[in-house]
Order: sequence, then C-alpha cells, then structure tokens
Amino acid sequence: MVTRSGFSAQTLRVLASLREQPSQWRHGYAVAKQTGLKSGTLYPILIRLADRGLVEACWQDEPVPGRPRRHLYRLTADGLAAANAALATAPQPVRRGPWPARTSHGVVAQAVNQ
Repeated sequence: MVTRSGFSAQTLRVLASLREQPSQWRHGYAVAKQTGLKSGTLYPILIRLADRGLVEACWQDEPVPGRPRRHLYRLTADGLAAANAALATAPQPVRRGPWPARTSHGVVAQAVNQ
C-alpha cells in the first residue's frame, strides 16, 4: 500500500522511527526492533531512502570486539523534512510494533471470545 506521500506504510514506520531522534545514528537492529519490520523489509527500505538522499549511512567506527562492523543510519535534513511532510499527511497513525498475525490466506488472525 502506497500512501499519498508516495511512501509505503512500512517506509513511513521507518521514517517515524528515525524522526524520533533525527540527529542520532541508529543501528538497523534498533530500527527493526522499534518498527517490528524484518530485515528483509527494513534494509531495502533504508537503502532506497539513502539512494534518495533522505537517510545517510556510515560504518560503525569502533565495533564491539568479536562482532563485525555495522551500518548506522540517520535522517538527512531533506529526510527529516520529507518524514515530517509524509507523516503529517498519512491517512492513519503510523503503527508501531509488529504487524498483526496473518493466516496462510493473508487474512488477519483475530481472537475469538466465547
């Protein structure tokens, strides 16, 4: 689903997450945890946003010993402006946390109270 802003609902969730602390560098894992998006969805979004100049990425300067270096992400000035505009015109509040469970048929699973 693409909103009027041209961003998908998942991209709006990433923008909302990064907008909370726009000048702070964030690991993709922290964004994934906050948004509930899986890495196969999150990292392509971050790459597309970086290609459009809305997010900047860099390598972690001092990795934790025994762990590989990781990418860090933050909004650019253009990214913050785009995030503010897109989130202001979003048709509904951007949902945070994991998506509702879905069945194999793509229908949202609902609890039945008896």
